[in-house]
Parts: sequence; C-alpha cells; structure tokens
Amino acid sequence: LDTPEYSPFFAVMGASAAMVFSALGAAYGTAKSGTGIAAMSVMRPELIMKSIIPVVMAGIIAIYGLVVAVLIANSLTDKISLFKSFLQLGAGLSVGLSGLAAGFAIGIVGDAGVRGTAQQPRLFVGMILILIFAEVLGLYGLIVALILSTK
Repeated sequence: LDTPEYSPFFAVMGASAAMVFSALGAAYGTAKSGTGIAAMSVMRPELIMKSIIPVVMAGIIAIYGLVVAVLIANSLTDKISLFKSFLQLGAGLSVGLSGLAAGFAIGIVGDAGVRGTAQQPRLFVGMILILIFAEVLGLYGLIVALILSTK
C-alpha cells in the first residue's frame, strides 16, 4: 500500500493540537484561579493552601494532553497510513479541545469558588463538586483520544 508523502503531517498536527490546546486550557485555569486566590488571600491568608485545589486540577488537564501527544509521537513513522494519521489528528483535537473547555470551566469556577469560600466556608464542598464536573470534561476527551489513537 502506497501512502502519501504528506500523511505524517496530520499525526504531527494531532500531537501538536493535543499539547497546545490542553496547555492553553491549563494555563487559563491556573491564571484565572490564581487571581481568585490572590484576591481571597488578602482577606483570609489561612485559606491559601485549601484554595490551591483549582490550580492543581487545571494542571492535570495539561497532563492529559501530554499523554496523548507522547502516544501519537511514539506511533509516528514516515510510512503511517492516511487513515491512521487522521485518527491521530482526531485524537489530538479531542483531548486538546476538551482540555481547553475544561480549563476554562475550572478557571471560572475556581476564581468565583475561592472568593466565595473566603466569605462563606460552607461553599467549599460545592466548589469541589463543580470542579470535578469541570475536570471530567477533559477526562472524557482523554478517553476518546486513547480509543482513537490505539485503533
């Protein structure tokens, strides 16, 4: 079977998309949550360590993208079929874009959540639950990406 010369391009773009978009989501989530922590820590400095949870959860999003990018890069050959290359592109876009969405959600929830928790500590459990639902969006993208990239 003769594969086109350009077929590895799509797999490389998949690896790039996985890393770039998930890192963008993680960076946004970290920055947005971090500004909330900075504002909250002026009023309640004792809550800083408890408020780091959104930042940690945002960072996990980038790990999902890294895992998929490494899997795609390890399967890359110059004779990769066009079908496999398109699967790798789909895998990268799936984890990357869902990671971007999850990072946005984590950042917004984390910012508002830590500010609210400073004023009303009973909001903490609710914030954690919402953060889990936001994080799982990235996990869904990782699952789809793993299924696609191992086909």
